[in-house]
Amino acid sequence: MSHSFRFRLLLAFALVIAVVIGTVSLFVGRSAASEIRQYQQRSNETRSARMQSVLSHYYGGRGEWAGIQPFVEQMAALYGMRIVVADAAGVVVADSHQDFLGKRPDPRWAGRALPMPPPPTPAGARDPGTLYINPESAPEADLTSVQSLARSINRFLLWGGFLAVGLAMVFTFALSRRISAPIRALTSAAKRLGQGDFSQRVSIESKDEVGELAQTFNLMAGDLMRAEQLRRNLVADAAHELRTPLSNVRGYLEAMRDGVMPADTPTIHSVYEEVLLLSALVDELQELSLADAGELKLFRKPEDVSELIRKAASAVQPAVKAKGLSLQVNLAEALPLCQIDAHRIGQVLRNLLDNAVAHTPEGGAITIAAVEQGDWVEVSVADTGEGIPSADLPNVFERFYRVDKSRARATGGSGLGLTIAKRLVEAHGGRIGVQSEPGKGSRFAFVIPQG
Repeated sequence: MSHSFRFRLLLAFALVIAVVIGTVSLFVGRSAASEIRQYQQRSNETRSARMQSVLSHYYGGRGEWAGIQPFVEQMAALYGMRIVVADAAGVVVADSHQDFLGKRPDPRWAGRALPMPPPPTPAGARDPGTLYINPESAPEADLTSVQSLARSINRFLLWGGFLAVGLAMVFTFALSRRISAPIRALTSAAKRLGQGDFSQRVSIESKDEVGELAQTFNLMAGDLMRAEQLRRNLVADAAHELRTPLSNVRGYLEAMRDGVMPADTPTIHSVYEEVLLLSALVDELQELSLADAGELKLFRKPEDVSELIRKAASAVQPAVKAKGLSLQVNLAEALPLCQIDAHRIGQVLRNLLDNAVAHTPEGGAITIAAVEQGDWVEVSVADTGEGIPSADLPNVFERFYRVDKSRARATGGSGLGLTIAKRLVEAHGGRIGVQSEPGKGSRFAFVIPQG
């Protein structure tokens, strides 16, 4: 993996460098060509102006072109150009190559009129004439310097490209090691995690995307570890919950078979109660599985939450009185209708009230309240019971979780009531939570949407 990654990274750097050097070469080449052409034009203009000035002075000093041929030949040799001078009548009086002497210059050549020399000028002097320079001629020194400049630019770009590729290889090697090391650690940890070792964590302190990936991996590993632990607890707790009533039923049946206990109405009634407990537990597990699979069917319609709360309070009243508790209902005036499944929300209320009754000692109080909150209605069940330790609060809605680790049926029922309540509220698009302090009681509250 790392070798392939390094190769791709190196290839990417090399490609980028090649594109950059190619682009720079293109622009530099064009710019250099343009500058060279402008330089040549300026040089030619300067030489032409200089030759015009020299020839005008020559003519001004003599008043004629006599003896100009050797002078033009020297000038042509000096500048490395072919020079032709014609008099005012257009007849060539000097040619550095001596081809046009006494003739007309090549019509393709552009002539430059020679200016009148500054005074004093000899008497009877006329316009000096015209200077012609062969456009195909160019100073060898200029060509040499241009070629040297082009070679220097190409050589600079070539060595710059080699240096950039070398630096890219070194940089890529170091960068790939830095990047691939945490990736290899993540890969190794992911393999062990896939093999069932949920204790795997990676220690990457960087704040970049790789660091975020490591943090996400650690969170995922923690969630998987917690899910695995909950799964094991679910299996163990389900086995425990099923074992107790099954053992009781088995004991009753063996006693009746052996004649130790008569098969009378009280005995059969006891067996029937245990079977009812088994049936209720199986129903609750089935309900949870449907909720987890998203297949829980709800029959929603606008319902009066106040009426649901009063019915739930009335249903729990016998248990409240039997335990010596007080029950108070505080409802806000004119609560809006809510779009809910009345049976399911009634089940949530009964589960919360049964939980409050089970964990509130004699002489305590339970309060049911409902208030409007924006587009929601909040329903709460508060008690003055034993409360829940802060370490247990995040887990009270988990399957079979009990603050009382003894799993005594008197202190927690099947351990599925709060889990089912949470699933039912979330199926309505709401949310449920708990606030509690040990020794001061607990307050469970959930919100449901208005109709």
